[in-house]
Amino acid sequence: MTDPRVLIVANRLPVTVRAHDNRIETVPSSGGLASGLGRCHSRSRGAWFGWPGHSADTPEQRQQIDEQLSAEGMVPVHLSAAQIAGYYHGFANGVLWPLFHYSIDRVPVDAAGWSEYQEVNEAFADAVARDYRPGDTIWVHDYHLMLLPGMLRQRLPRARIGFFLHIPFPSSEVFRILPWRREILHGLLGADLIGFHTFGYLRHFMTSLLHVDGVEHDVDRVRVADREVTVGAFPMGVDAAGFAAMADAPNVRARVDALRQETGNRRIVLGIDRLDYTKGIPRRLEAFARLFERDPTLCDRVRYIQVAVPSRGEVDSYQRYRREVDETVGRMNGAFGTVQSLPIHYVHHSVSQEELVALYCAADVMLVTPLRDGMNLVAKEFVASRTDDDGVLVLSEFAGASAELQSAVTVNPYDVHAVADSIERGLSMTADERRARMRTLRRSVCKHDVFAWADGFLARLQALRPHVPRSVRPPAQTLSTALAEARQSRIRMLLDYDGALVPIARTPEPAVPDPELFHLLHQLACEPDIDVDIVSGRSRDQLERWFGALPIALWAEHGFWRRPAGSLRWESAMPLDTGWMSRVKPILDQFAESTPGAHVEMKTASMAWHYRSVARDFGMRQAHELRLVLGDLLSNQPLEVLEGKKVIEVRMRGVGKGLVAQRISAEADPGVALLAIGDDRTDEELFRALPPDALTVGVGSMAEGARFRVDHHRSIRRLLLSMLDEGDAAGQRHEHEARSA
Repeated sequence: MTDPRVLIVANRLPVTVRAHDNRIETVPSSGGLASGLGRCHSRSRGAWFGWPGHSADTPEQRQQIDEQLSAEGMVPVHLSAAQIAGYYHGFANGVLWPLFHYSIDRVPVDAAGWSEYQEVNEAFADAVARDYRPGDTIWVHDYHLMLLPGMLRQRLPRARIGFFLHIPFPSSEVFRILPWRREILHGLLGADLIGFHTFGYLRHFMTSLLHVDGVEHDVDRVRVADREVTVGAFPMGVDAAGFAAMADAPNVRARVDALRQETGNRRIVLGIDRLDYTKGIPRRLEAFARLFERDPTLCDRVRYIQVAVPSRGEVDSYQRYRREVDETVGRMNGAFGTVQSLPIHYVHHSVSQEELVALYCAADVMLVTPLRDGMNLVAKEFVASRTDDDGVLVLSEFAGASAELQSAVTVNPYDVHAVADSIERGLSMTADERRARMRTLRRSVCKHDVFAWADGFLARLQALRPHVPRSVRPPAQTLSTALAEARQSRIRMLLDYDGALVPIARTPEPAVPDPELFHLLHQLACEPDIDVDIVSGRSRDQLERWFGALPIALWAEHGFWRRPAGSLRWESAMPLDTGWMSRVKPILDQFAESTPGAHVEMKTASMAWHYRSVARDFGMRQAHELRLVLGDLLSNQPLEVLEGKKVIEVRMRGVGKGLVAQRISAEADPGVALLAIGDDRTDEELFRALPPDALTVGVGSMAEGARFRVDHHRSIRRLLLSMLDEGDAAGQRHEHEARSA
């Protein structure tokens, strides 16, 4: 059995096309994306969509390019020179790149290229839709194509679509500067799974959804109309085994020895970057100036090798940036050069992979100090190449890699004195400390390589349930048919309370069961072949007070407490631990005090922060901030933060309605039908844990985890009424109609 086809969509193909007279040549691209996705591309026998790097001169040449690339599993998206200028240079790299890297002053006033950006994303959408087959998985990459998931969702509503952002997602305060912020967010939300390098970028995205569009979200999920979008952090790696093998190759080892001889056995400090203003090269050079001023003898004992790979040289701002770096290097070599040598060796051209690895292996200290970077794979390449377990990595705290590479020497790249201190520390570090740090770094980099990254993202994406548009779901009348069939045998009902049996009230206290509901539940419980369970987030005291006299089972606090039918004794799902409450309650109280209308509800095994009476936008923002605070506080605790309808709840991990489903499924005799009804994400947990043949009914818009959906709690009451024997149902219906009249 073959893997499902994966359609990879990126700005560029993994090759560059070059035309020589009547001959087309393809040159493989280097880089993390090409190597990381190459394996899944070939394994799935899918297609890779992207610009080929060459604009065809004639229709015949275009056809020749298409045919040659098609044989290699690639689909070129041909772009005109005007489109490249507007979409790539204008909007993607002239607006999105500086904005997402916090270089707000570099965003042009006219923000040109938006129309071309839309146009090119549409061209990619058309190309993918033409090639798509049912069952394919589509994986879209990076900031060039942020509108594409939404465009694909319109064309292919049932497709499985993933998106991964390879650069930082900025804070909402920065992102909201973008005039087309809503269009970008709506484009991204066309995906089923959105991936970022770090949890920090993920939080920024979630905050932007809340602040820009008022979109509420769970910890890792966002509901969009009748769809659910999952969001996750997937730190990208490198081909660690490939770099290690190259580092041990004889020709590379010989080059390492030659490099050390060429430098006169001076200590080597290395920087390898694209020549981009986000990489912080001028500040790094200033740090060396501070270092040489402190200790002039270092000018003859240290050589700083800076490889600056050319980048976007046709753009004016990059040309000015190159001149700035060139002038700084010249000025510093003039100021600190000696008769023996120049302390800074500046290389402004690309280097081969072998030369790159040789530089990594020869370096005593590796400087990776970008002002802002999505991940920075150079840091991981350096670590992967150090099979000798030696060398020191100095890493910017604003690079995504710093979240993983904790044994690096981290530094604030804006503080040139701190960077100078870190270089000095790296040069003076003992061999034992260097090796201990490098061994820890290598374990992380080798375990979480680029192949694990690609496989992990695709596995998560392919495990998600494909979206089924509501218009093609089973019609509502099939629920009546399913219930009629289930009624032929014994049936067990698992009923949520708030939002399912009664409407959501502004505060929890007034939502008491009315006489009609009480009578209906009593009638159901008295049926010989119906068992009734109330499964609620309410406290056991409330459920006992309301329903204790009925012969039904009660589950309180989302299943932590259980009172079986016919029993007066409550049982707990696990030992009760309340020690954590004293740490969490002050935070909930503080948020309640600063949010008029909010209040804290204390339960025996959980705490809830309710905000039903808070103004909508303000309540959502406060709830979002509270989730972030609790997420940081409880990250290493056996607790979890649960989101319901206008409530944030903290409870012990492992207790929930999913556990209720497991216990009831284990207890149920063969042939007993299970009916579960609920209205929020806690009930979705219940639905997912029940057997596939269970009848699950979602109330309101929450229907993703349920087989059926109804619009209102009144529909649930009519449904339950229909489950009674005909005589009882008729009498109950007559009473209901009399009260309504």
